[in-house]
Amino acid sequence: MSAHPGTGDGGGRVLVVNTGSSSLKYRLVEPGSGTVLARGLVERIGETGGRLEHRRPPAHDGPDDVHEVDGPFPDHAAALAAVRDAFADHGPDLADAGLAAVGHRVVHGGDRFRDPVLVDDDVLKAIDDLAVLAPLHNPANATGIRVARDLLPDLPHVAVFDTAFHATIPPRAATYAVPAEWRTEHDVRKYGFHGTSYAYVSREAARLLGRAPEETNLVVLHLGNGASACAVENGRSIDTSMGLTPLAGLVMGTRSGDVDPALVAHLHRVAGLSTQDVDDALNKRSGLLGLAGVSDVREVTERAAAGDPDAVLALDVYCYRIRTYVGAYTAALGRVDAVVFTAGVGENSAVVRERSLAGLERLGVVVDEARNRAGGRWARAVSPDGAEVPVLVVPTDEEREIARQALVVARG
Repeated sequence: MSAHPGTGDGGGRVLVVNTGSSSLKYRLVEPGSGTVLARGLVERIGETGGRLEHRRPPAHDGPDDVHEVDGPFPDHAAALAAVRDAFADHGPDLADAGLAAVGHRVVHGGDRFRDPVLVDDDVLKAIDDLAVLAPLHNPANATGIRVARDLLPDLPHVAVFDTAFHATIPPRAATYAVPAEWRTEHDVRKYGFHGTSYAYVSREAARLLGRAPEETNLVVLHLGNGASACAVENGRSIDTSMGLTPLAGLVMGTRSGDVDPALVAHLHRVAGLSTQDVDDALNKRSGLLGLAGVSDVREVTERAAAGDPDAVLALDVYCYRIRTYVGAYTAALGRVDAVVFTAGVGENSAVVRERSLAGLERLGVVVDEARNRAGGRWARAVSPDGAEVPVLVVPTDEEREIARQALVVARG
């Protein structure tokens, strides 16, 4: 399949591919306008009960045009072939879609990849090698790239790394005070994640403020099932709450966030737990799930409002941790032009926004109750007019950011 001259968007559309171990998400995007021509998901790859859902937006207001295909999909090659067929059968046909590139989400770029990069065999080998830092994600990401290159060989394929936005974090913030051989031989340091989200949201927040990104300081809070905070100075990341792995920092749906590292040795001594036992528990059975028995902030909030003591504590811990990071990053930045909420919880939970920023009035951070609870799916301020530090809600669009970066690289 060959690339065709792009239409709209200044000349190029991008197929964004996000490959998991048993899933494949995709989106056909015009990066400049953000228009989504089609999107979909293949689930249960390599398992029974596989299913593909292909969605196209309606010509006018109304629900998406949805087409479903039952599996099985024995491997990622079969899944992507089914995606290609769904485009051909239900549109838009990729052969005539004006594709300029394929953009691939890759979780970990380590120290090597500070920017998106055109994929070749050496890049793929490096992504494989970096699987030691992201064993659950990089192997699947690499598999998706290999399959897509085989299926779409005439298009440029671009790897966009979650960690790349944080490559600008200075050594004082990225370096752990651990033995030198850990740092030099095993690449132990802070890397950070959610980078494509931060790249998009920080640029959109600057636009909303009427400022250039390179002149804007922000504390950005990406709050979803996974959650992190980022200090953005003049458009560049200078610190973030996640670290070597996505476990550090804020309390999340099932992840603990920050804990005493001696917890591992303590639980081995007193409970006989292995390092793998503790790692699994901290990643999969902690966070809101560990505190309240459920991982969904909406359910925790509802139960807290009804007086459930476990939910009350969970919400208190969750919001308190956010507040401490806002304060710390305000100190790190010195001047903050806005506090920005994004991702599923950040965009939709008025309660979390209000409670996370309560008590920060002396820092100039104030939430307007009516604006905060009004809701909306657009970028907006939820602080009073003339606030010293505006509080913004900016919906993220990681796929559009991946498409934008991929198009820049593909055009050279």
